[in-house]
Amino acid sequence: MTHTEKAKEIFAQKYHCSQAVLAAFADDLGITEMQALKLGGCFGGGMRKGEVCGAVTGALMAIGLKYGQCTVEDLESRKITDDKAIEMLDKFKSENGSYLCRELLGYDISNPEDLKIIREKQLFTTFCPKMVESATRIAEEIIFG
Repeated sequence: MTHTEKAKEIFAQKYHCSQAVLAAFADDLGITEMQALKLGGCFGGGMRKGEVCGAVTGALMAIGLKYGQCTVEDLESRKITDDKAIEMLDKFKSENGSYLCRELLGYDISNPEDLKIIREKQLFTTFCPKMVESATRIAEEIIFG
């Protein structure tokens, strides 16, 4: 199963987009799927405020696990991680028009009236899987080349 297939499968089980993307990479990046699901738990729906898409945030967390700085002296890893994060954001925006949840959905998840419309239009099940797929595929390219 590819990372994209796994992310879409996890998302279809009603996990947040952030959880699905990060968990798809867990085995490859030294954490358990349970840890990934817990780590990604607060980032869906742009942190519930329509900010950076949770799928993108999950991808950024995975990229951080691969390349991230973990000692004070390791400034090279910091630079690499910063560059990879910018690459992720730029590619996702180029492909999807934005990396902000509220712009992608066309509605603000933090607004109760907009959330009602999002649910009525079933955007979480029709639109968001495309964002999960896009973020996972781009992250996979960045992580595994």
